[in-house]
Amino acid sequence: MILGILIIALFVSCSKSFLDQVPQGVTADNVFSNAKGIDALLTGTYAMVKGSALWTVSWGASIQNWTYGSVASDDAYKGSEETDQVPVNEIETWTVQPTNNYPAEKWRLNIGMGVNRANIVLNTVAASTGLSDAQKTEFIAEARFLRGLFYFESWLVFGDKIPLITEDKIDQANTITNTNAAGAVCDFIAADLKFAYDNLPETQAQVGRPTKYAAMALCARAYLQELRYSDAKPLLDNIINSGKYSLMPNYQDNYLIASNNNAESIFEIQACVNDISESLNAEMGIGLNWPHGSDIGMCCGFHTPSQNLANAFKVDPVTGLPLFDTFNNTDLANDEGIPSAAVFSQDTITPLDPRIDYTMGRRGIPYMDWGIDRGMDWDRNQAWGGPYMPCEKPFFLKSQRYTLSTTTGWQTGINANNYRYIRYAHVLLWRAECAAYEGDFATARTYVNMVRNRALTGNHVMGRVRINQLPPSVYPWGPAGAVDFTTPAANYQLGLYAAGDMATKDNAMRAVQWELRLEFATEGMRFFDLRRWDKLPAGSGHVDMAATLNAFATADQRIRVVMRGANFTEKAKYQPIPQGQIDLEPGVLTQNPGY
Repeated sequence: MILGILIIALFVSCSKSFLDQVPQGVTADNVFSNAKGIDALLTGTYAMVKGSALWTVSWGASIQNWTYGSVASDDAYKGSEETDQVPVNEIETWTVQPTNNYPAEKWRLNIGMGVNRANIVLNTVAASTGLSDAQKTEFIAEARFLRGLFYFESWLVFGDKIPLITEDKIDQANTITNTNAAGAVCDFIAADLKFAYDNLPETQAQVGRPTKYAAMALCARAYLQELRYSDAKPLLDNIINSGKYSLMPNYQDNYLIASNNNAESIFEIQACVNDISESLNAEMGIGLNWPHGSDIGMCCGFHTPSQNLANAFKVDPVTGLPLFDTFNNTDLANDEGIPSAAVFSQDTITPLDPRIDYTMGRRGIPYMDWGIDRGMDWDRNQAWGGPYMPCEKPFFLKSQRYTLSTTTGWQTGINANNYRYIRYAHVLLWRAECAAYEGDFATARTYVNMVRNRALTGNHVMGRVRINQLPPSVYPWGPAGAVDFTTPAANYQLGLYAAGDMATKDNAMRAVQWELRLEFATEGMRFFDLRRWDKLPAGSGHVDMAATLNAFATADQRIRVVMRGANFTEKAKYQPIPQGQIDLEPGVLTQNPGY
């Protein structure tokens, strides 16, 4: 009886709040309501920008769009082998199924996580106390920039059929459809970015945070997707006239770790290695895209430049201008099927744009400071991925291995090279495109020639290789005299456009389009550029996307069996809405046409 009385007394004396316990891992809302807490939430939102999460490698969500923007175009192949990362085979041959996990990752990381985190920041700022108006505005501007960026990336891949979820609709997100009026997605993104550029500072103390000019540049790129040249033009002019940016002296400066966050960079995705396990603060989304063969081998030989792209770097021997109509008539010499120890002489006669050897590894050409590219031994599978090394731009110098590249994990090519998402050369060429479309050919030519002149001056890969058999024993630089480092590696030539070369709208637009391809080759833009140029009228720079890609597939069949029977159709302009998302929201989300 005494025990029973004690138990009753215990329950009577305890309030109900005694039974209310916060589960472990759940943080009270008010913890984040001050400046420090909101900045922590904002940092977590920035973490989604690169397209991977700390607990998973999301190759399909990479901010560099190597699959959707590069492999799906005529710029690059999947590389590797047929049985590795099979979902990318579908992207390369334009046969993606709604159950493909790569688009599902892009959706999840951008909308499911990135947009959601930005909206949480916005709601937390609105509910916070003790912040000045200036602090609130800065937080809101950064969060809306990020939301605009996540939606822009989603829009590039999926088109207009994405749900537009604002911070006041988080609780109703599962009722918001993905049926939008024409232009609504572009307007939504532009509204976020306009608030950002109206309220962000011109410079930031911490690199990686966006400035007003980063927001202007991204907004201009969004307008260009809809061919809204008159809307993009003043934003691009503001960036140019600010005087805050300039072209770096050397083209390669945009792809070296030592020149991260340079004078040309407008918005740059930050990367660091060896800080946490497997260097997950670097760009894991391209963790497969490194050389795979002997000597230099890492993992896994994905994202190899195409023969079509190699051919596009050929120039007219008299003018030094691109061979617009004939570039693909004959292939630039390659070592397809030729063993490294067998005889193969690199072409040192054909005139080439020097940017080719900062973009792709070719047999018999110095590959950064790693040595002579030995060809087949350095390629994972030429029959599947072609004869060129994985795209060179995100790579690192041999002298930086294990200091600025990861020392943990199995993706050993991961490194501290930032991704220059928007740089001044983008702005100049986008402004040139606006001018060409408007018939302002002098302005278009000025900006195109600025970019070409930088590529022309002091950008030759030095080191003419004098030997034509490259067995393992020649690594890295062969016997004495094997490489003449006083002589350019190839016959580099580059000419500037004269007034007569860009005297019509078609010719001016074509010059800009080629420059965009060559300057940013393999950087995940080509497919999206082809898609928007397909909407241009005849006589004003129209590019038939289907004809371009199907001609590429037909020619490529000589090299790789994967493209046999490949046929680009209208539906392939956008990836399917992930079937898993439609199943989660039956009757709410609908599929893109044709899937």
